[in-house]
Amino acid sequence: MVRLVALLISIAFQVFAAVLAIRLVRVTKYRASWILISTGFLLMALKQVIKLIQLINNDFSFYLRPADDWLGVVIAFVFTAGVFLIGEMFYSLSRAERERKRAERRMTRAIIQTEERERRRFAKDLHDGLGPLLSTARMSISALSQLKSDEHSKAVLDNANTVINEAVESIKEISNNLSPHVLTNFGLASAIRNFAQRVGQTKSITINFDTKLTDADRFDSNLEVVLYRATCELINNTIKHAEATKIDISLEKIQRTIVIKYDDNGKGFDQETRPSEDGMGLSNISSRLNSVNGVFVINSAPGDGVHAILKVKV
Repeated sequence: MVRLVALLISIAFQVFAAVLAIRLVRVTKYRASWILISTGFLLMALKQVIKLIQLINNDFSFYLRPADDWLGVVIAFVFTAGVFLIGEMFYSLSRAERERKRAERRMTRAIIQTEERERRRFAKDLHDGLGPLLSTARMSISALSQLKSDEHSKAVLDNANTVINEAVESIKEISNNLSPHVLTNFGLASAIRNFAQRVGQTKSITINFDTKLTDADRFDSNLEVVLYRATCELINNTIKHAEATKIDISLEKIQRTIVIKYDDNGKGFDQETRPSEDGMGLSNISSRLNSVNGVFVINSAPGDGVHAILKVKV
């Protein structure tokens, strides 16, 4: 009686497993490996049914025992073949995942390139459009200031001239931030040095930039843009959030890898609970580096500043 109950439970479980396996055949796109495994579950259930018949009616045992033995051989073969072939299915899944990541990198790269094109276009329109208009207005006001006028009118003209000069400088700065000509014309090292010097002019923070690369060391334009924007983002994050007084940046090429090391002496943050505004900037850096198969590693702790490494193979 106990053996009969055990066989019935076993048959129920194996039929249930076979049904689940068969339902997954479509999901696996009818791969031979999963079809063989599903068949194996069905044959195991059939084998248990044969044992059940043998148990209920011993008259059939003589005829069914050889079938039971050979069925065991077939089941073993089916499962062995299925397990052997299932590796191909997992390889296909892994290959699909790699293709998905490559597609994500291509999409991110396309977004970055489109963004940079729009930055350059907007910077050019701003410089070539508003720049000449303001220069013309400045010349007109300079001409007016040469005419005889009372002190009040002269003061107004001088003030207008000062405002226009500030507007011209602001347009140049905005245009340069949007699409730095130094990066385009002289490369990554010069662009980072130029940005660090402009930030350092505010006297609010000291930036030490060290590199042995020269203007002659040029790399793929997309790679230079990614590393430049990432470095600028780190500097901006430090200025906005870290309350730091010093930033150390080093840029070097080790064999075929560009390495940027970034350190500040700010208040740091807990990486497990970092603020969302910091996290968004760091997430953007990570996405940019990923688009060029780069690596971005950042370490920080409260009171220990921020320490980051950016690596990209050229």
